[in-house]
Amino acid sequence: MVLAACGGADSALPPPPATVSVAVANGKPINPTEPIVVAATDGTLKDVAVTNASGKAVAGTLDGDATHWSTTEDLGYDATYTVRATAVNADNAPVAKTFNVITIAPEFTAYANVIPAPEVVDGVGIGVGQPMVFQFTKPVKNRDEVQKRLKVTTAPAQPGAWYWIDDQNVHYRGPEYWKPGTKIHIEADIYGVDLGDGVYGAEDTAMDYTVHDSWIAKADGATELLTVFHNGKQVKQMPMSLGEPANPSHSGPHVISEKAAVTVMDSCTYGVCQGDPGYYRETVYNDLRISNDGEFVHSAPWSVGQQGAANVSHGCVNLSPEDSKWMFDNFGLGDVVEVTNSGGPPLPVWDTYGDWELTWEQWQAGAA
Repeated sequence: MVLAACGGADSALPPPPATVSVAVANGKPINPTEPIVVAATDGTLKDVAVTNASGKAVAGTLDGDATHWSTTEDLGYDATYTVRATAVNADNAPVAKTFNVITIAPEFTAYANVIPAPEVVDGVGIGVGQPMVFQFTKPVKNRDEVQKRLKVTTAPAQPGAWYWIDDQNVHYRGPEYWKPGTKIHIEADIYGVDLGDGVYGAEDTAMDYTVHDSWIAKADGATELLTVFHNGKQVKQMPMSLGEPANPSHSGPHVISEKAAVTVMDSCTYGVCQGDPGYYRETVYNDLRISNDGEFVHSAPWSVGQQGAANVSHGCVNLSPEDSKWMFDNFGLGDVVEVTNSGGPPLPVWDTYGDWELTWEQWQAGAA
């Protein structure tokens, strides 16, 4: 018997065609921080281009097996992006697709400004009492979500916590003043973050600060003396005058927030105008602001006779012209003036930098 062998042409099926997809295409607007991912099935990607309405390309990267391409930079708000992609299957047969992706259009955007402004302290650094501050240009409702995007790194490492002064100002400090020489890096990675009530973060912010030598002045209303410590060592003591009993200086640590060689101080700015009892308008020199409601360390030649003996100011720390010049030359933003025995109430935490009035436990309770 002769058996005939079966035979015939090659019966293998051709490979399926490649497909290209973009999950976020032609759908609802996406957050601009969400990447556009182009995927190939039954094949590999050969060419991918994502461009904005002006034709500018968006950066992206292809994975190792050439099946996924993803944007690597943030997109813009209220924008349309065109995705053009080509994939090939096992037979190198191409398929080309075009997609559109749109991003959300916030009702408002807000910035996280840093205080002090970097250009103000560039080259001189900040004092040991300077809190890290982000001031938002719109109110923040979603504080918890925003706080997760705020970062502080210190070298040497020191503990710290955030405290929301109000819905636009959040401060960061530790249980103690910063160590002299500390390097501080702060970030607010809020781009694309929902701040609440239709407000989204406008951009990320990052800044670096250096803490200079420790300068702390202790103003004692009982002795009428201002004693200055440089890196913990007493270097000067000078007679002074604090606020009179009717206008006592706030007690507690004050932080210098502003310097001005010359300031016109006018009581009308807080409602005591010309003709009223207690009105004054005076050109004052060597001004170090220590609170937002008008407390300064400054030159007061008119009260030299009372300095060291009586409290006669409207709340400021009055010094002789010579002593005030020394203070102005040595103290700067973030340096500390601790007021005791003034007869006044504690400086409010919201008054520029009343941060150090709170205990560490109270401060930590102010986080989101």
